[in-house]
Amino acid sequence: MSSTPCMWMRGGTSKGGYFLENDLPSDSAARDAFLLSALGSPDPRQIDGMGGADPLTSKVAVVRPSAREGIDVDYLFLQVVVDQPIVTDAQNCGNILAGVGPFAIERGLVPVTGEETSLTIYMENTGQTAIARVQTPSGTVSYAGTATIDGVPGSAAPIPITFTETAGSTCGALLPTGSVCDVIDGVEVTMIDNGMPSVVMRASDMGITGYETREELEANEPLKERLEAIRLKAGPIMNLGDVTSKTVPKMCMVSKPFAGGAICTRTFIPHRCHASIGVLGAVTVATAAALKGSPAAGLAVIPDGKRKTLKIEHPIGETTVVLEMDETGAVESAAILRTARKLFDGVIFAQ
Repeated sequence: MSSTPCMWMRGGTSKGGYFLENDLPSDSAARDAFLLSALGSPDPRQIDGMGGADPLTSKVAVVRPSAREGIDVDYLFLQVVVDQPIVTDAQNCGNILAGVGPFAIERGLVPVTGEETSLTIYMENTGQTAIARVQTPSGTVSYAGTATIDGVPGSAAPIPITFTETAGSTCGALLPTGSVCDVIDGVEVTMIDNGMPSVVMRASDMGITGYETREELEANEPLKERLEAIRLKAGPIMNLGDVTSKTVPKMCMVSKPFAGGAICTRTFIPHRCHASIGVLGAVTVATAAALKGSPAAGLAVIPDGKRKTLKIEHPIGETTVVLEMDETGAVESAAILRTARKLFDGVIFAQ
């Protein structure tokens, strides 16, 4: 296969190629080879492909009609590594998820049901579901609107997404060690998975303030080496096995909020610092901050009540997460607001 239909979309603060499953090779090795060529990996510039030379712009969504009861579409997220010949499904992506609903409607997989079309998406990477609400006035997807998210210029139509039953989606449990706080290499950490396997620790324990720019942190080689050492030890403990060549767990350093939010974050994903924070990463960090006894809880500003609106600060703004707590104080569901935009629809080529 040298070409196939593709829709390029911005989903949240990421962007990438959206494909119908039937438009890609059924053999996973052939599929991955096609995607590596189409996006231009491995090459730091991805100059011979559509990738944007950044993990946040080298992503793929594979979508198909779902045979599962109560589910509209199945969504598989693939991370195409920029500078290595690797395509991995080891993680989910809540930003790219934001474009799945519009894409599914545009491709005719889901019928429009009114001014707003709600669809249920099964996330194949983690076996969990999300409910997205897409604006569909006049029977078509509308991308124009007044909703704004930090990290994206201008405004667009809102796409609220609700996540349920995400705890332990990859690691088998919200807290794979059974503990809110563990110690690795002398650093207190929370190893947690509420949709995105993450290791959460105090920025101060890593020798930084937690308010540095992305560029400053990426230039800090001792910090990166220390983070990776902790990550490699955390992987097996989190039931992820050897994570040397995996993109999880994410490494999140937290500090007190400085812009009126709940907590401030700087996240490595895992070897580059995120320009903002991933959707499910924000959900997971918000959950960690709400856990008494965690390193994050001692720094966070957490509101009272069963419904908690938490602004998770990151290098270019904040991401708001709404947590619904059950009677025991555990997180029952999480919701987040995203936007998406169709960038082009056509045919993509690979060598």
